[in-house]
Amino acid sequence: MKISASIYSDKGRELAVTIEDLVNHQVDLLHVDCNDNIAVFDDIQAIRKQCSLPIDLHIITEQPEKYFDALRATPAEYVTFQYEQLPSGFQFPDDIPGSKGLAIVTPTPMDVFDDYSDFDFLLVMATVPGQSGGVFDPINFKKIRQFQKKYPGKKVHVDGGVNGEVSFILRNMGVHASVSGSFLFNAPSIGQALMDLTKREIESQFQIKDFMIDRSECPILQLNELTLESSLRSIERGSLGFSIVEEAGRFVGIISNADVRKALLKNVSALDKLDPQELINRSPVTINEHLTVNEMLQFVRDQAISIMYLPVLNDKYKATGIVSFLNLIKGEI
Repeated sequence: MKISASIYSDKGRELAVTIEDLVNHQVDLLHVDCNDNIAVFDDIQAIRKQCSLPIDLHIITEQPEKYFDALRATPAEYVTFQYEQLPSGFQFPDDIPGSKGLAIVTPTPMDVFDDYSDFDFLLVMATVPGQSGGVFDPINFKKIRQFQKKYPGKKVHVDGGVNGEVSFILRNMGVHASVSGSFLFNAPSIGQALMDLTKREIESQFQIKDFMIDRSECPILQLNELTLESSLRSIERGSLGFSIVEEAGRFVGIISNADVRKALLKNVSALDKLDPQELINRSPVTINEHLTVNEMLQFVRDQAISIMYLPVLNDKYKATGIVSFLNLIKGEI
């Protein structure tokens, strides 16, 4: 996940000094907030003379057209407009370069992206825009999941309340970039803050249920409907490599690609005699939804096998979701 440093959050230093510090610490992007102030392009031009780091420009305005010529003359690698201020029927000119994004605040439904489907990414404002040091609203975890499911080819950026713990969760969810301001500049050093945003040892308050793949999005099979075909279709549909099996609301086990392969090999000479219940792993590694991120990480470390995913259960042994580590593994490569 890329870290986009919000340059105007560094209140105590000259801009050139801030940029030099960020360059030396190899931050990924420079986030420039434009609250309807065309003068920010003077700062962007100065930054261009100082370094080649990509510009992540977020514009809040009711008159986006007055920025078009400036964007042509001084392009930014990422250009985002705030949805709530945009006039009806807004269209981004095709000749303006850079990845195009739509920013929305937490109460705004992500479905508004339907009218901007040619844009490249959604920027989720996870705190009140312009509020330095705000607290991340966990409802945005679900919002990000919903967006990724509906628009699988689009990227997600997040701005607001991203500390070390939230950063870990966002990395696990496959978020492309997160904006860091006060957390980055209020730390003893930018280097330490960047380490906190990318490290694997974290202090945690969020529980697994706050950010897991929700039950409504999980591949689940009922035991009384279990067949080889239904198992394969459920695994294929879920795109996670396995499916949960339950009976009368209680977790029974899982059927993974490996479980199917083992059952087929065992019955390869007489597949018509295969009992679908042979497919089920009735004692997989699972985790409780109330564990924190830190507890989850320690739990995973304690396992004798490598963990790619975990069915999540509540106190009544009902499946409530899934945690997948695929995005996190990709991000560490």
